[in-house]
Amino acid sequence: MTGTGRKVLLAAALILLGLGAAVWWQFTTDIAAAKARVAQGSTLIDTPCGRIEYQAAGEGPVLLAVHGSGGGFDQGMAFAAPLIAQGIRVVAMSRFGYLRTPMPPDGSAEAQADAFVCLLDGLGIDRAAVMGGSAGALSALQMAIRHPERVSALILLVPLGYRPPGAAPSAPPMTAWVEAAMMRVIGSDVLFWAGLHVARDRMIATVVATPPAVVVAASPAERARVNAMLDAILPVSARAAGLRADTAAGKAMAPAELTCVTAPTLIVSARDDGFGTYASAEYMAGQIRGARFLGFQTGGHAWVGHNDAVMAAIAGLVLSTQAAPTP
Repeated sequence: MTGTGRKVLLAAALILLGLGAAVWWQFTTDIAAAKARVAQGSTLIDTPCGRIEYQAAGEGPVLLAVHGSGGGFDQGMAFAAPLIAQGIRVVAMSRFGYLRTPMPPDGSAEAQADAFVCLLDGLGIDRAAVMGGSAGALSALQMAIRHPERVSALILLVPLGYRPPGAAPSAPPMTAWVEAAMMRVIGSDVLFWAGLHVARDRMIATVVATPPAVVVAASPAERARVNAMLDAILPVSARAAGLRADTAAGKAMAPAELTCVTAPTLIVSARDDGFGTYASAEYMAGQIRGARFLGFQTGGHAWVGHNDAVMAAIAGLVLSTQAAPTP
């Protein structure tokens, strides 16, 4: 190799090294910021059901926000934050295996529902509306079944739930290779961060289960909401135990005693939800007496384009079914 050739190779190697260093610096900066974000704003409380992380904000009737997969107290608060201005007190907690709430030996939906009651007891709250999103709907529903006297209203947002064998699926099942790839990504901050930067549309389609075209066509506020939802999953490593448990629970769903639900119920889903929640949501709405089903043709798992309508429906239900606590 000539001297000129060696110089070209050396220059190329230095450029690649510089690019790699820049990428690594950006990753370490972003992940440090994500860890700092979830390290503040929440409180740990010791209960008979174990240690639970939560955040509370607002005044008025209480809404317990139960987050979905990839969440934590931060996701629950982000979803429910618009309700604070409506005169609702939001209590958002981290479910088992998410952020600073440990995963106990029994991480079932039933055990989580009991832990929600332990949290309310620790905060001196007698009754609350309970909002469960996505995988969090399993435990929110169990709370309404197991502890009806503590639930003033039940809200199930794009709920993961049992669908009878005869009911037509509202979305094709996830292929094995996509599921395997997702499980690798959700266990690694590096892989998840890389996906956000090099395959964002694919991450919106798979992780947020929302058609990217729907997001592109949405308002700036809705696009910002979806992107913030995706970015806020970092640090995913601090949520990996909960994510794995949710994935296992989704494969082992059994029929719930829906006819035992006595709380006024609102169920929300979109037909193009990539996780196929529309069919199960429709089924649950038909089984729970008096339930209201708010179904959309488009919007995906993030109900894009309908957030104002969804928040108005939730606020109306919470405020109509629960009086503000007496000071």
